[in-house]
Amino acid sequence: MSDSPVAAPVPAPAAARESLSYEQFGVAVRELAQAVAEDGYVPDIILSIARGGVFVAGGLAYALDCKNIHLVNVEFYEGVGKTLDLPVMLPPLPNLVDFSQKRVLVADDVADTGKTLKLVHDFCAEQAAEVRSAVIYEKPASLVKCEYVWKTTDLWINFPWSVEPPVVRRAGRQVLDA
Repeated sequence: MSDSPVAAPVPAPAAARESLSYEQFGVAVRELAQAVAEDGYVPDIILSIARGGVFVAGGLAYALDCKNIHLVNVEFYEGVGKTLDLPVMLPPLPNLVDFSQKRVLVADDVADTGKTLKLVHDFCAEQAAEVRSAVIYEKPASLVKCEYVWKTTDLWINFPWSVEPPVVRRAGRQVLDA
């Protein structure tokens, strides 16, 4: 596997972007949870894909009364429009024993290429009884078609947690808008 950056979807100009406010985010998460509940799926674990999925997983966990939340950190975007060839799970990895025969709901903010969701889904699938995915946005070109999607869009998305620059900049890191 190569660690060299490859082309990724290039963000659209600001006028041609989907913008999500914190208020809309609350509605989106609640509607996602309602879809999961109406489908009869009762997750034992909600697995958050950091960083954007942390917000989604927290909202889903409260709405679905699920206290068992895990987190996996996946590196894929290196900057605006730049990705690694393949996503990489960063340590510490969740213990697969925790997923043994459990119903897992993977939560993320967006299924863009779908590569990150596929990596996480495949990671869980061997041990879990069932793995499903919930995202706020799904792009039509995503490799993974999620079971629960609030909205489908081709546009680049401005999430409320990533539109502002970080309060502190770490040397060598600038992943905005991804």
